[in-house]
Amino acid sequence: MSRNIVLAAAATLLLASVANAQDAVEATGDAAAGETAFRQCIACHVVVNEAGDTLAGRNARTGPNLYGVPGAVIGHVEDFRYSPGLTALHEEGVIWEEENFAAYVQDPTTYIREATGDSSARGSMAFRVRSEEDALNLYAYLASLAAE
Repeated sequence: MSRNIVLAAAATLLLASVANAQDAVEATGDAAAGETAFRQCIACHVVVNEAGDTLAGRNARTGPNLYGVPGAVIGHVEDFRYSPGLTALHEEGVIWEEENFAAYVQDPTTYIREATGDSSARGSMAFRVRSEEDALNLYAYLASLAAE
């Protein structure tokens, strides 16, 4: 295979992955309402950017840092101990998109069981977001923080 063909294929894959990441971060929710809804998450989660700035929450350590979750591979925070179900989804390369994020935060165990096909899988997150609207707003809020 010639070098030009390899370079063209690599460029095509790179552009496709950028487009897929952008699609994954598209949010239909209201980020301002998501900021309000995030108050229910701060007992366990924080949003800290790569520079170490806390963008939301306090120094919670029960759950992983939620910075960059929209568009990221599930279970992407290094050194966080995810449930076996989320670890399996990470290994499959499943991306946090608005739809699966909303399903997960509303019912973590059911989402993991359906996504993995493992009826015995369980999630570690006990909290459930009350409504789909709140879940979509949370996703939009997290996406807005990553864009800062």
